[in-house]
Amino acid sequence: MDRLFGTDGVRGVANRDLTPDLAYALGFASAHVLAEHTMHRPVIVVGTDTRISCDMLGAALMSGVTSAGADVLFAGVITTPGVAWLTRIHNADAGVMISASHNTFEYNGIKLFSGDGFKLPDETEDEIEAFVFEVDQNKVTRAIGKDVGRIRHLDSVYEEYTEHLLDGIELDLTGIKMVVDCANGSSSHFAPKLLETLGADVIAIHHSPDGCNINRNCGSTHLESLIEQVLDTGADIGVAFDGDADRLLLVDEKGQICNGDVILAILALHLRDRNELRGNTIVATVMSNLGLERLAEREGINFIRTAVGDRYVLQCMLEENYALGGEQSGHVILLDHTTTGDGILSLLYFLQAVDHDIREVGLSEMCKIMDVIPQLIRNVHVENGHKKTVMEHPDLIYVIEETERELGMDGRVLVRASGTEPLVRVMLEGIDQSRIDGYADKMVSVIERILEDLIDSSPDDQF
Repeated sequence: MDRLFGTDGVRGVANRDLTPDLAYALGFASAHVLAEHTMHRPVIVVGTDTRISCDMLGAALMSGVTSAGADVLFAGVITTPGVAWLTRIHNADAGVMISASHNTFEYNGIKLFSGDGFKLPDETEDEIEAFVFEVDQNKVTRAIGKDVGRIRHLDSVYEEYTEHLLDGIELDLTGIKMVVDCANGSSSHFAPKLLETLGADVIAIHHSPDGCNINRNCGSTHLESLIEQVLDTGADIGVAFDGDADRLLLVDEKGQICNGDVILAILALHLRDRNELRGNTIVATVMSNLGLERLAEREGINFIRTAVGDRYVLQCMLEENYALGGEQSGHVILLDHTTTGDGILSLLYFLQAVDHDIREVGLSEMCKIMDVIPQLIRNVHVENGHKKTVMEHPDLIYVIEETERELGMDGRVLVRASGTEPLVRVMLEGIDQSRIDGYADKMVSVIERILEDLIDSSPDDQF
């Protein structure tokens, strides 16, 4: 059986893969596992993004939590890092965010945080997963009478969270024109207002969630409309969050994309100059551009790669006490200020780093500090049940090794199964764009041929 938890919690199509029954079981199991060593009635913070299925799944999950005898502090619509922060300041035993991050509205997910605001390690998720099976089999004892949990709605969440985000920030954005794409998600109701309080001239787009338009042709995965608005309005910078606002991508005044790698590069140099880059190290993932690694080498900064997923970046940072890490997709972790990726917080610290230069020379000049190596990513639809067979197939292994030999030191190859979607991702980097296009075509063809063979040999097709 496939593991229930992926690289970022439990995720799937709402009411098909992620059902109310599963949400209930996860709530019940989480209340038991995450609070089993407490001597008091457990408390769990719950928040959601704006997708239509959050009401359904939230009600089911909170029923599971209270049925297990734990209390809920319900924050309503909030960002994922907001849930992590609320969990800490309320001394809760755990936090739960109901969100599918950058996915479209038909998907949803459940992300779990420990009482200290960090995402759970694999071992704890495995323990919860095992307990979910016990709930499914009705082999658990539910709270009764006065032991049943309660739900309390948190008031003034936006005001408190905004105050937290601005703590320690010294920034005057007067005269800076910004286009802010909220992805019709969690940041819609307060991110533009927060930036306006700092003096920015804010043009907000995609900030009217209706339950079904989250991430639809907008946000950090669809930058086309943001680029268009930046160019049409003559803005100094374009800002894009994803549905739960734990990611940040930027667009410069020329409409060029500044991804998470570029953001990490600028923040690393800024922190180093302030003697705040602990360990003199950037922690990134295997997906980060080779250009970031070369910049680090040129600047005398250590560069460490982890598996894909901000949880693995964070794990490395905690183990070695590093200050900065993140992903190309826009997760940026500033460990001195947060326990997880926070798109809004990352933006504020990035703006502090470029405050003078964005006025004098423009963001496009700032982003030139890193030479981006051409990178190509192809996604091949592979159902979860076939991922392992495809990834271990000798034909795919051979073509990967052959391509790595031919690229040598001038490029990289990474083929990986997505932890959140039914996809195998093919990533190549190299100086010659046409050359890596050809390599990618070859790998995709091999994967598609493997899938055809799997389908042809399926027992269902023999009748």
